[in-house]
Amino acid sequence: MSNKPHVIIAMKVSEEVENFIGETCTYQKWTGEGGMPQAELLKLINEADGLLTSGARRIDKELLDQAPRLKVVSNIAVGYNNFNLEEMKAHHVLGTHTPYVLDDTVADLVFGLILASARRIPELDRFVKAGQWKKGMDEVLFGSDVHHKTLGIIGMGRIGKAIGQRAVKGFDMKLLYHNRSRNEEVEENLGAKYCTLDSLLQESDFVVLMTPLTPETRDLMGSREFDLMKPTSFFINASRGETVDEQALIEGLKQGKIRGAGLDVFRKEPVDPENPLLQFPNVITVPHIGSSTGLVRDAMAMRAAHNLVKALKGEEPIDLVI
Repeated sequence: MSNKPHVIIAMKVSEEVENFIGETCTYQKWTGEGGMPQAELLKLINEADGLLTSGARRIDKELLDQAPRLKVVSNIAVGYNNFNLEEMKAHHVLGTHTPYVLDDTVADLVFGLILASARRIPELDRFVKAGQWKKGMDEVLFGSDVHHKTLGIIGMGRIGKAIGQRAVKGFDMKLLYHNRSRNEEVEENLGAKYCTLDSLLQESDFVVLMTPLTPETRDLMGSREFDLMKPTSFFINASRGETVDEQALIEGLKQGKIRGAGLDVFRKEPVDPENPLLQFPNVITVPHIGSSTGLVRDAMAMRAAHNLVKALKGEEPIDLVI
């Protein structure tokens, strides 16, 4: 019988990642689409010392009670709101995540949503393909400028900084931010202005929400907040769906409180086909693709594998959450 620690790889990973884990551990892996079904994982978890999984899987009491050997759960994700931290502490299970490697890729996606929303790119793409483009209809095609406008970022972490760099250095935008604490680096290097949430909402032409999901940020954007925004402004959310009161956003769009939105995340994912947000021509909806490039996902998986192996060797992982 092997003395190596045993790992469950609960989602598809590259051969390179699999081989790296295999140097130190025995493992069982999921090769189907999506992640390993929860019922299947619960059958196997009692023999596992480590679990490599996505941030979509709940690590809760039900799972932990059936995992007496489990020492570490390694998320292939920057977020970790899937971790029940109190239960993990009680079961003496470490949790890790994968920051840094996806910062620029998510920032690219956010700026894509800003540009696509302002210039109505998806809407006008459909317009052309439907044969509706005629001569002499210039004003029908008008969008909004991005350059030299004001960008407000709620949550000035690593990704917020990367978005701010693109805004200031690429588009000569004025940069406002709201955060739990001041970020002197972005103030000095990007000329960013720290302000209250209300001031940011009132002054910004584009509002980007980049906060983690915490009890304090749940439903951070509600009716009051959308009331404060300019009717010419755009709202971009690439944080978590639960940070926004979706009904308030829907009503705000119906009432013209804002001009449009770009959304990478939703309260329910995959999004319900009946969700009214899908019916607005001025709302861009993409399927939570912030880090979705092959290069970045492979890098995230390898970083998660390094965290996993370090923990199983009794070393402190680089990206320890708990």
